[in-house]
Amino acid sequence: MGLPGFTRPRGLPTMGEEIVDFLKFVRRPRPGPRLRPRRPGPGLRADFSLNAPWWRLLHWAVLLWVVNIFVFAPLALSAADASGAQHRLDIHNIPWLAALVWAPIVEELTFRYALRRPAMLWWFVPLMAAILVQGMGATSVPMAAVAVLLALAPLWYPAGHRWQAGWAAGWRWRRRACRAFPVLFHAAALAFAAVHLYNFRMTSMTLVLLPLLVLPQWVTGLVLGWMRVRRGIGASIMLHAMFNGGPLLLIGLILHFAPQLAAG
Repeated sequence: MGLPGFTRPRGLPTMGEEIVDFLKFVRRPRPGPRLRPRRPGPGLRADFSLNAPWWRLLHWAVLLWVVNIFVFAPLALSAADASGAQHRLDIHNIPWLAALVWAPIVEELTFRYALRRPAMLWWFVPLMAAILVQGMGATSVPMAAVAVLLALAPLWYPAGHRWQAGWAAGWRWRRRACRAFPVLFHAAALAFAAVHLYNFRMTSMTLVLLPLLVLPQWVTGLVLGWMRVRRGIGASIMLHAMFNGGPLLLIGLILHFAPQLAAG
């Protein structure tokens, strides 16, 4: 028994078991298997489902906040102070929609969707990267909507249909992708972190300090990549949104109840 919405589904690993699985996965990344429970039905539809209770994703978001605040964020702040880098975020003009909706969807589809769908590397990832570079705007939003529909297109065609050729991969290519998966996984996490260097204004900086600025994003990218492979792209998008939402909620509360702190 338990509170509605908080009862642990049968087969769901404990949080400790998931943390151990994540640590093993980072050391030896592999494209499967999925964690239980998993939504039954077509693979693509299940991939866009959460495949886990919302509160388990919240547990991961809280864990990331704690680890980043007390371990990696101080290192990033020290690197920023040493180099004179300044964050671009204006707390008085926070892009809420971009942080809570745009970034989780576009960044997850760009950096992690192809981890379990390697055929998408050739056309979908470059398309999403072009949308990501443009940022949220009048042109990029419709492009992103079209890209999502293209990603979901196989749902409307039967298995083996000729229009699925661009979404599915042959066995030879799948074997090659499995061998290259550790490189793809870690490259995606590094690219995700590198993109966030744009969040800083830098005049001059020693190259060795650049990785320290985005240590929190690198660690978060590792967790999101594990979540994408083990749970699905829907779970990684939701976790990404939760992770972004926590700090933004805190800033919003400060601006509302203690604006003098923001002014200082």
